Amino acid sequence: MTVAGATVWLNERARVLDGATGSELLRRGVAAAGRLWGVGALVEDPGAVRALHRDYAAAGAEALTAATFRVTPYALRGAGLEDRAGELALLAVRLAREGAAKAGRDALVFASQTTLEDCYRPDLVPNDDTLAREHAATADILAQARPDALLLETFNTAREARIAAAAAAATGLPVIVSFACRRGMLLSGEEPGDAAAAVCIPGVVAVGVNCTAVEDMLPALIRVAASTSLPLVAYANNAWHAADSPWLAAEPVPPEGFARAAAMWVAAGARLVGGCCGTGPEHIAAIASRLSGQRR
Repeated sequence: MTVAGATVWLNERARVLDGATGSELLRRGVAAAGRLWGVGALVEDPGAVRALHRDYAAAGAEALTAATFRVTPYALRGAGLEDRAGELALLAVRLAREGAAKAGRDALVFASQTTLEDCYRPDLVPNDDTLAREHAATADILAQARPDALLLETFNTAREARIAAAAAAATGLPVIVSFACRRGMLLSGEEPGDAAAAVCIPGVVAVGVNCTAVEDMLPALIRVAASTSLPLVAYANNAWHAADSPWLAAEPVPPEGFARAAAMWVAAGARLVGGCCGTGPEHIAAIASRLSGQRR
């Protein structure tokens, strides 16, 4: 997909993104998904990854997120898997396409790219030289797997997101950038509108908020909307949390309630909506049904 094509696709109407990968695989009993947040599942149980993509496509997702969240030289280096980065990226994108095909759906496939360090620890963001080098290497590897776009997600600082966006845009693929927020601000404490403005460079086709509590999504999204004319992306988390992830602690929202919230995100300007940690195909089905009903 070209940048122009992605822009047209997003502006035609609100589109449905899929839901969580790592947390949903863990919920389904795929323990390997806990290693490098999905990489273990690619290595040990690719069939489960394919099945999850199939279920999201069947639920109505128009775009699937390949399990490349930690398929980066930076992350794989410590696990002794750096030389498999390209192979794993190709596998992740292929599994997403196969899942869509098994569901009989023609869904786009986005390759996920995230922060080098912990998404919930803005204090750990490396220096600019490291960011530029590592994000360029990651973007190149992901682009070679031929996804339809690069989804830069769960960024916690404007600085890293800006550098990652420039590296991703250099591949020629459409780029979507999304920030993790709490109480209306980035986890770093930065203003979401300022962060969004910092990444609105040529090649970026949408910007928004993800892995943010449902109750915190709309305030952050409104701040982003005030700073850009680009389509917005919005996909909240839903109460899934691990012992080291207090950002995700909340009361779970049932699928219909989650879909009602998604409709409010669309009203605020979102053109790509879905779910993050703690969501599953039932949440995506509810969103797809609600959006379909609104178009009638």
